[in-house]
Order: sequence, then structure tokens, then C-alpha cells
Amino acid sequence: MARKKLERFAENKAMHHVIEPKREEVLKGLDLQGNWGEKIFGNDKPIVLELGCGKGEYTLAMAQRFPEKNFIGIDIKGSRIWYGAAEAKEKGLDNVAFLRTQIELIDNCFDAGEIAEIWITFPDPQLKHTRIKHRLTHPNFLMRYQSILEMGGLIHLKTDSEFLHGYTLGLLQLMGFPIHKVMHDIDKQLKKGEESLLQEVKTYYEEKFRNEGKKITYIRFSFA
Repeated sequence: MARKKLERFAENKAMHHVIEPKREEVLKGLDLQGNWGEKIFGNDKPIVLELGCGKGEYTLAMAQRFPEKNFIGIDIKGSRIWYGAAEAKEKGLDNVAFLRTQIELIDNCFDAGEIAEIWITFPDPQLKHTRIKHRLTHPNFLMRYQSILEMGGLIHLKTDSEFLHGYTLGLLQLMGFPIHKVMHDIDKQLKKGEESLLQEVKTYYEEKFRNEGKKITYIRFSFA
């Protein structure tokens, strides 16, 4: 297993669309900040992020469905990113990239207004009170997202955690941010063929949670 990981890390380094900066580089402000479109994608198409992308199932699916946009999957686990990066290379998807870094440093990686949309797919709900600041919809994270999103840019939260769903919904209402759509059970509230991205694209964890009989929830919101 260790050997396979090392091989994958080496392959990541060789792929142009996998960016793995050191923490010190990010803290100083990533060189790509404000230049992702030009330096990585070679165009000025809107950029969409998937946070905690894992193997990049959502990132890849969106890239194939929406070639008019660029997609960046972000995760701290290089061995997970390898799967998505390898598939993107195999399929010739030139509108996909992966960034290996911690999500709390996201505002050091992108410029103000550089991002059009953000997806948060099945994050750890961080149930313990001592872990509250690590929830990806905690106010500290929301402020980071707001600093890099374009005006009116959307954020999507898809989760099996009723706790995180409720926590996020209450927080958004408290902070007065516009909530565009709320679903407490996607399977019951969406008709067949409606919002196909939500129904048809499933991450590894979503498949696992669905098999366990858990409801899949969804919130779409913005900051303006």
C-alpha cells in the first residue's frame, strides 16, 4: 500500500493539472492566486470549486456536463486526488484541475471574485462542540468563501448529516444570507430528471450513505 501511495504521489507531481504547494508557499499567497484561468486553463471561463473533493467524482462529472466552465477539486489527501487527476487525464478533460491544500487556506489560493461557484459535498459534520470551527460552513469558512466568490456566486452544500444541514440553515438565516433552495430529502423532493446533477452524480460517500438508508439533504445559498 505504501509503495502504491508513493507511485501515485510521483504521478501527481508529473501532472500539470495537479497543484501541490507547500503550506509555507500558500501562507505567503499562492503564485496562482488571481491567475488560475490564464496559467492552468488557458482561458477566462468561470471557475467552480469542489471542497473536500476526495476522488473528485463531482468535479469530474461537472466538468463533463459543463465544458463552458473550469473546475478545481480541493483536498488535502494526495492519494485521493490521484484518482480524479488520473481519470481527467485519461478522458482528456482540460477544464479540470486539483489543488492539494487545507481548505482553511483557501483565501490564500484565490483572488477576490476569482471563483464563480463552490460545492461542498459530504464534509465531515464535526459533531463535537470542540470541533465546531472545523465545520466547513462555520462563519470563519463562510467569510473565506465570500472573499473569493464573485458577486452573487452560489454555494452548494450536499450532505447526509441532518445535524450539519440544520446547523448551516440556522446559521445562514441568522447571518441574513440569501437561501435559494433547501431540500431535506433530495429523493422525495425532486422529480425524476429535475436537477439531474443532484440526483445522478454521486460520490463514494453518497453511495455509502444511501445504501445505509440515510436521507441526502441540500442547500443552495449565496452572500448577496
